[in-house]
Amino acid sequence: MLRTDDFDYHLPEELIASRPPERRDGARMLVIDRASGTLEHRQFADFPELLNVQGGLAVLNDVRVARARFFSDDGRFELLRLRALAPTLWHCMARPGKRLAPGKQVTVGGITGTVREVMPDGTRTVEFEAVIDEKAHGHLPLPHYMRRDDDSGDDERYQTVFASPDKTTAIAAPTAGLHFTPDLLSRIPHTFLTLEVGAGTFQPVKAELLQDHVMHTERYAITPEAAAAIESAPRRVAIGTTVTRVLEHCARTHGRVMPHAGETSIFLHPPCGFLRTDALLTNFHLPKSTLFMLVCAFGGTGLMREAYAEAIARHYRFYSYGDCMFIR
Repeated sequence: MLRTDDFDYHLPEELIASRPPERRDGARMLVIDRASGTLEHRQFADFPELLNVQGGLAVLNDVRVARARFFSDDGRFELLRLRALAPTLWHCMARPGKRLAPGKQVTVGGITGTVREVMPDGTRTVEFEAVIDEKAHGHLPLPHYMRRDDDSGDDERYQTVFASPDKTTAIAAPTAGLHFTPDLLSRIPHTFLTLEVGAGTFQPVKAELLQDHVMHTERYAITPEAAAAIESAPRRVAIGTTVTRVLEHCARTHGRVMPHAGETSIFLHPPCGFLRTDALLTNFHLPKSTLFMLVCAFGGTGLMREAYAEAIARHYRFYSYGDCMFIR
């Protein structure tokens, strides 16, 4: 049986990228060839060349990150809005949660909210008296490993250039997409789907055995145009693990990618196969995370360990604002 510790590795803290590169397309890219088992050091600016040589369709996630992190006016509480059930009714994580029992109140931007219910998983529903000005009081929920609060630079760089304003529902960025510029995107065949990246993306796997891990659920949507393009493509290149999860969920659940909206809690880990993903562009992921397990399933655990060791030895930048790898 596979154990969570089988997917551990040591990463020097100085390799964690807390700021984006100077240019969006300025990241380094480790190209991993599954057939030959070879590693090649390139720049992300080379991606169109590599994609077009082999052919295929790039599939990207056009979700936008919401300003979903809020602090109470007295500084005592932090709320992370997971989903707006209504404009004034939020499903959220709270810190410290023990002080926000049902009936307790919290004030954000002068607007008082009341805790209505505490869920078994510790999340809460909070109902506010009026709509809170998200632009004035909300913050981008940067991943904890950046060890800093968001600033004005993140307003642009923690969003993809193709993020759709009417899909501002994610609480984490689809980070493989952060590398793209409008010019680079215009040079490759591509289409979009939407997956609302949730907090579960960064939650550690606490179970000792992979079979005991309960995967988080995220909502997704696929348009008729995207479904047709994906199904007719000779080769599908997933831009990020979020896209991979949607493609593989659809293939397993419906036998194909078709236009619809739904939810997925798919857990991709060795030794699973892949039905709609022929290549994967992704950033480097946390040890013992479900995302590292996904790339190990796609590229092979041995080859991924070799690739990560090489990236560490060559001082690649890791995680959301870091460098990337192209597994083909």
